[in-house]
Amino acid sequence: MRADVDADPETSGGAAETAESTETADPAETAEAAPDATDPVERALDAFRAGDPVCVHDFADREGETDIVYPAGAVDEAAVAHMRNDAGGLICVAVSDAVGDAFDLPFLADALDHPAVDDDPDYDDRSSFSLPVNHRETFTGITDADRAKTIVEVANAAGRVRDDPTGYGPEDFAAEFRAPGHVHVLRGDRDGLAGRTGHTELGLAMAEAVGAAPAAVVCEMLDDETGDALAPADAAAYAARRDIPYVEGAALVEALK
Repeated sequence: MRADVDADPETSGGAAETAESTETADPAETAEAAPDATDPVERALDAFRAGDPVCVHDFADREGETDIVYPAGAVDEAAVAHMRNDAGGLICVAVSDAVGDAFDLPFLADALDHPAVDDDPDYDDRSSFSLPVNHRETFTGITDADRAKTIVEVANAAGRVRDDPTGYGPEDFAAEFRAPGHVHVLRGDRDGLAGRTGHTELGLAMAEAVGAAPAAVVCEMLDDETGDALAPADAAAYAARRDIPYVEGAALVEALK
């Protein structure tokens, strides 16, 4: 995906019309609208609260990637298709450390006994990957409907743990989900943003801030032309065209830590 290429002529025309109308806009009205436009954290939280996606760039000296992030409980088939088509990375569902403990989910590197295991990524102390799962009511698990079902039910289970920490355990999780599957579960750091500042923790911090279940979906945005992570400027341009909030990880850390 290239953020400088827009297949929707209506979008391009709308942008031109917006630019033209801005030139003749009432200065008082423009000033009145400015605070919302200049507060990316509030825009991001408002979107999350409404169940809408947010584009989150982590840090240039970390992964240097922008992810499309959703509150997991709001994901449906259209949301999975959106991430699959407009982001292109791996669709994962992150849960808080407390939820991971309740589910008795291991870190994947700890669960695998194989000489290929090497959990020392360049961007962090360790990865947050746990088990890849399918909900037991799915078929192959890979379709948009199947992945949406798995993601929403993980969010529902996470919400039950939040509301009753001892009321949902590993046996309950195993009764609902099977591994291996097609949705990768990520475990958030025990100390949240104070311990790690990956998209896992950034998404979970937004979920907590808006009172959503402690589960967030993340998917890396890739560039179709280069195959690399989409450049932040291109990701921000894409977000602006689609009216999706774009926020820097540093701003989220400052506001939500």
